[in-house]
Amino acid sequence: MHLAYPAVLSALLFCTGLYGVLARRNAILVLMSVELMLNAVNLNLVAFDVWLSRAAEESLHSGQALTLFTIAIAAAEIGIGLAIVLAVHRNRGTSDIDKLRDTAEGPEPEGPDAEGPGTPAAEKAEASA
Repeated sequence: MHLAYPAVLSALLFCTGLYGVLARRNAILVLMSVELMLNAVNLNLVAFDVWLSRAAEESLHSGQALTLFTIAIAAAEIGIGLAIVLAVHRNRGTSDIDKLRDTAEGPEPEGPDAEGPGTPAAEKAEASA
């Protein structure tokens, strides 16, 4: 088998995962897209390991060992990521990435002319009083 087949498949998988990360708003789907990107990298590692081992006649297979390490790291990342997403969903009631903000931030004012503490209109009103 030629090296181009797994390389093209890996590029398609990676682009699909990249689109999922950039376009999706649900945290679970973003984690699934990251996993798809990692699997594309693993496919490349194995394909190039097989191709290079045929050319160099070596039996080290470092690409396959690195793939196993990457799979273990990806499993841990997904486990921790899902735990965080479930905890946030339990506390906030949503897993929409756009609606999640840092807990230290207060609620954002509605509209461009909303007055709140620290806005120029509020500071001007305090100075004139």
